[in-house]
Amino acid sequence: MKLVLSASDLHGPRLGSLALSGVVAFASVCLLAQFARDDLDWMRAPLSSYLRGEYGWVVKSAYFALSAALGLLGLGYQRTLAAAARSSTPFLLFVIGGMALVVTALADSGSRSGPHPVESFIHNLSAAIAFFCVTMAMLLQAWRFRADEAWRQRFFLAFTLAVACFIALLWYAFLVDHFRGLVQKTVIAMIVSWLALASSWLRAPMPAVAHERGIDEAPP
Repeated sequence: MKLVLSASDLHGPRLGSLALSGVVAFASVCLLAQFARDDLDWMRAPLSSYLRGEYGWVVKSAYFALSAALGLLGLGYQRTLAAAARSSTPFLLFVIGGMALVVTALADSGSRSGPHPVESFIHNLSAAIAFFCVTMAMLLQAWRFRADEAWRQRFFLAFTLAVACFIALLWYAFLVDHFRGLVQKTVIAMIVSWLALASSWLRAPMPAVAHERGIDEAPP
């Protein structure tokens, strides 16, 4: 069994498969945590509350998996789209968002008035950076589909969903006072859905794309 991936292995379908695995792992763990942590009110507690206490290390691991998936997704589209449609900006935003997600998971997420105000500030700041960078990367990556004839048909759905995620994020950040946990998790679910969809598209590209760019048509 081949345990180490070479650069030639990191083509679109392989990267899409790896990214989808990370996204699914994150979604599955966070969903199960809602049932496993009966000490938290799932409608009021933000997802960060599940990083501490029982099963916290499992949720942290899910954050790490999503962080890796973000970078893999950005790299996959960087390698798959036509030259005219490629841009390093979405890839860099996905990477920065993934790095911020790791910091979010590792930093203390208690009350800023508690015993670790600096760590809590870092947690809140890195979470905001992760949200902003990932949603902006989604918007820009979807917009780049327009410049690739083979992927242009994906543009409307990808961009519309990305815009919906961005609007929902602004609503959560500035307008929501009650049930912030529920609203935050809804926004995260929307973002994760976009990431899963984009990963699945990358995992099984259209035959024309696979043929023109030397990618195996069948996903690994």
